[in-house]
Amino acid sequence: MTSLSHPTAGGTSASAAPNSVVHTKVYGDAEHLQVPAAATHVSSEQMLDWFKQMLLIREFELRCMQAYQEKKIGGFCHVYIGQEAVAVGCTAAVQHKDPIVTAYRDHGHALARGMDPKHCMAEMFGRIGGCAKGKGGSMHMFDRDNNLYGGHGIVGAQTPLGAGLAFGCKYMDEVIDGKPNSRVSLCFLGDGALNQGAFHEAMNLAGLFDIPVIYVVENNGYSMGTAIARGTTMAHSLITKAAGYGIDGYVVDGMDVVGVYADMKHIADKCRATSRPAFVDMRTYRYKGHSMSDPRKYRTKEEEEVFETHDPIGRLEARLKTAGLLTDDTLKAMQKGVRETVRDAITWSDESPVPPMAELYHDVFVEPWGPYTGSSQPAMNGGTANPPSMRTIDTKEELS
Repeated sequence: MTSLSHPTAGGTSASAAPNSVVHTKVYGDAEHLQVPAAATHVSSEQMLDWFKQMLLIREFELRCMQAYQEKKIGGFCHVYIGQEAVAVGCTAAVQHKDPIVTAYRDHGHALARGMDPKHCMAEMFGRIGGCAKGKGGSMHMFDRDNNLYGGHGIVGAQTPLGAGLAFGCKYMDEVIDGKPNSRVSLCFLGDGALNQGAFHEAMNLAGLFDIPVIYVVENNGYSMGTAIARGTTMAHSLITKAAGYGIDGYVVDGMDVVGVYADMKHIADKCRATSRPAFVDMRTYRYKGHSMSDPRKYRTKEEEEVFETHDPIGRLEARLKTAGLLTDDTLKAMQKGVRETVRDAITWSDESPVPPMAELYHDVFVEPWGPYTGSSQPAMNGGTANPPSMRTIDTKEELS
């Protein structure tokens, strides 16, 4: 096992982390709580920014839960409460040019990557102002300008795409531009996706062809309502799955945003320099159910309380206050600003129109053809029409 750690100055130490007995029950072991500290520099400005991002994600998700109960959001809805440190820390550890792809618990990743909350909320509401024009909903956040290539609703379906994004970037850098590879891709997946065949095919290709994709398993201990040890072999040591493909594996405490950043920065820098893949067992915990319809009867209140006492937002708040970087008044102002931002996003989304019926024939084909009207960018990217890749000459289609 390769374990990375992070500084504990001004925050909680490994010994103060959630009860190791509970961690062993959830993850199979608690070794990630006992690793020695490793130094990394994080500025006060960075930590305050991460704190605000996590507050935004938490407030956004709470309001999504409320909107779902008010029937403003349809279909499935998977909130990210408890796992905020993962999206924020991982996103901060890579460069903006690095592509990111994730599964269906994706609102936090979209916000951490820079999506405007109003376009994110409008997509939740199924409105035309959403990032996918209201056609994708909760599970399909997409932001090309910020190199976020989806939320994906099919379990594990994003894992080959993560390898493909990294391969495409590497091909562009090395073959087209004739320069060393300069990018990595982040591919997030839940622990429930580990048994999907497509994931293992992608891991095999990544290991075989030196594809710089980083698979981040957001291991919250439960595949929907099934404890990971009941459905996945070697649940106590998931990185052994990576070893079979010759890929380096790491175990990271996903409940501390500073630690996530420090560890992921090390991993991303190594993958970028060596043009090799990596596998991360990111140990985290979701405070709510798998989806809005999940009553969480498969775990105890005592277990939840252990993890809730070490909320990633609360841990960073304590660190900032200990370091003299955050006061109660500043905290109240930040919370008020975040609430206003999300409230404005809800108001904007309520006012955004539902997609017109004509949208049924739009974005189906790039080319205008028959009843289909081509495709265009969402409003948040300007709404411009996408240039066709084909052209019609004498009623025959040819490559342009």
